[in-house]
Amino acid sequence: MKILVIGGGGREHALIWKLRESPDVQQIYCAPGNAGIVALADCVPIEPTSLVEAADFAEKLRIDLTVVGPELPLTLGIVDEFGKRGLPIFGPSRAAAEIEGSKAFAKEFLVRHGIPTARHETVSSLAAAERLLASRETRFPVVLKVDGLAAGKGVVIARTRDEAGAFAREVLEGRIYGNAGDRLLIEEHLEGHEASFFALCDGRRIVPLVGCQDYKRLGEGDTGPNTGGMGALSPTSRLGPETFQRVVREVILPTVSGLAAEGRPYRGVLYAGLMLCASGPQVLEFNARFGDPETQVLMPRLKGDLLPALLAASTGTLEETHLEWRREACVTVVAAAQGYPGRYETGRRVDGIPEAEKLDGVAVFHAGTRLEGNQTVTVGGRVLAVSALGADGAQAAERAYGGLERIRFDGMVFRTDIGREPAAAGKR
Repeated sequence: MKILVIGGGGREHALIWKLRESPDVQQIYCAPGNAGIVALADCVPIEPTSLVEAADFAEKLRIDLTVVGPELPLTLGIVDEFGKRGLPIFGPSRAAAEIEGSKAFAKEFLVRHGIPTARHETVSSLAAAERLLASRETRFPVVLKVDGLAAGKGVVIARTRDEAGAFAREVLEGRIYGNAGDRLLIEEHLEGHEASFFALCDGRRIVPLVGCQDYKRLGEGDTGPNTGGMGALSPTSRLGPETFQRVVREVILPTVSGLAAEGRPYRGVLYAGLMLCASGPQVLEFNARFGDPETQVLMPRLKGDLLPALLAASTGTLEETHLEWRREACVTVVAAAQGYPGRYETGRRVDGIPEAEKLDGVAVFHAGTRLEGNQTVTVGGRVLAVSALGADGAQAAERAYGGLERIRFDGMVFRTDIGREPAAAGKR
C-alpha cells in the first residue's frame, strides 16, 4: 500500500516511524515532512493547507490511505475534499472537526449533551468581557481561551481581574490571535490533575488508546506560559482503570453519539483534554487529531501494526479492531528553541542525534527541523522530542534525558521534570 501523511512535525514523524513497521506498507509520502522524516518517507513540497494540491497528488499516485496530522487542514475541510473524489483518508470531516476548530462550539456541544465541563460564557467584545469580569458571580482565578486555533497558546489562567482584563484587551482589541480571537471564552477554573485521552472512532464505535499526560507549561513544576507541549508520559497514574472507564462512559461515548446525532459523524482519532477533579473527569478541550507530543509516547508503546486500525476507523469498521500495548512506560521530552512560545531564532545547527538514537530504547522525533545539505538545522519553536521506553516511568525518563544530553543546538530549552514526579506511571 502507498500511504500519504499530511504534516511535518513530531507527531507525523512518530506516525510514519510506526507505519514503516507494517508489512502492508510499500511506500510512504509526507507533505511536507522534516529533516527526520526524510529518512523514512519521500517528502513532497505540499503544505498541509494546500487541500486541492494534496488531493491531486493522492489521486495521481493512487494513494491507498492519507493520514492527516495537523488540525488546520482538518478544520479547512481536507477530508471533505478527498471524500468528493473517493480518496481514502483518515480524519474527521470539517463539520466534525469543528469540535476542535471552535472552542465555543465545543462548549455548547458539551452542555447540550450533558458531558461534564466547566461553566463558561462566550463574549465577542471587550465591553462584554469587562462586564463579565466585574460581575459578582465571577470568581478568580478564571480561565480565558480564544475561540479558534492558536497552537495551544491562546489560553491564560488569570489570577486577578486586572490580569484577565489585560488578556481580553490583547485578544479582542489588540487582535494578537487574529480571527482566532473573534470570540473569547471565560471559564470557571477547575482544580485537579490534567490528563490526555485518545480514542479511535469510526462514526459509531470507539477503540480507546492507553492513557497519557501532556506537560503544557514551559517551566519546571508546570510554571510559565502554555506551549504546544513540552513533554509527555504514558501510562499515567492519573488514569487508573476506574477513571479510564468513567471517561469512556461519561465523555467519549456521549461525544461520538452526540456528533452522529447532530449529523457530524466522527471518523478519525478524538482527543479529550481532561481535568480530573474530585467530582470526576471534566472536559477542558477536544482535539480532532493525534496529540503532539502525546503521539511520541503512544507509538513506541503500541505493539504490532497501526495501519489496520487507521483503515478501520476511516471505513467505519472498527468492530474487529483490538490494540495491544507494551507494559513498559514511555517518556518524551521536547527540546525547544530559546524564546519559545514567543519569538525565537531559527537556523541553529543540531548535533548529536545519531548518538542519542544509539541508546537502548531511545527514539528521536523531529519537529521544527530541516536539512541544509547534510546538516540538520532548526526552523521551529519545538525542535525535536526524545522518547524512551523503560520498565517504569523513572527508567524511561532517565533514558530519555540520557538521549537528550547527547543532542546540542544553541539556545536549547527543555524541562528537567518530565515523568519524574512521584508515582508518575500507572497501570494503563
